[in-house]
Amino acid sequence: MFIDAGALSPEATYRLMSGIVVPRPIAWITSLSERGVINLAPFSCFTFVSNKPPLLGVNVGRKAGRRKDTGANIHALKEFVVNIGDASQMVAIHESSAEHAPDVSETELLGLRTLPCNTVRVPRLADAPVSMECRLERVVEFGDTGAEFIVGEVMMFHFREGLVHDGKVDTKALNPVCRIGGPNYATLGEIVTLRGMQQTPKSVMNGDDATR
Repeated sequence: MFIDAGALSPEATYRLMSGIVVPRPIAWITSLSERGVINLAPFSCFTFVSNKPPLLGVNVGRKAGRRKDTGANIHALKEFVVNIGDASQMVAIHESSAEHAPDVSETELLGLRTLPCNTVRVPRLADAPVSMECRLERVVEFGDTGAEFIVGEVMMFHFREGLVHDGKVDTKALNPVCRIGGPNYATLGEIVTLRGMQQTPKSVMNGDDATR
């Protein structure tokens, strides 16, 4: 079987790719509107793009050509928080993807507690096991539908007590939720540990290294 990618609509392409690129971690993003409304939405086109400085990247699409509330809020305030939910919050993560008017706060609608952040004006989810305070670093547009790859610099990490040991996150204890195709989610399942591989130390490049 083969499919001509150029003949597909954006929706058809999304249905295929979201079933291929799996599992996807979920950035549960809190943002703040110019009127002070807390918005909450999950995004599964999410990764990290740099470790010095720590940069996270999230693809935020548009609806009917207009920026989603999350994208509009990030453009306006230049700040956001990436929360990582666990399996106990799966239903809330899914329900927060429902579309609402910009003056509706999903955190209030779902009864989710928030706490002030240390370095940004946007609040974080009080019960999320991980939250990362971010300042907008850059926005890159891709494709024909106006999708934006939003990159934020992590200014502060928040971890639930007991999640970090010797500088590493206990992923099993984190018990994160991942997205697969359609309204389907998954948890970690079996964790397989293989032998550690020798790694060359990561370092900060000087000007000459960066141009090679």
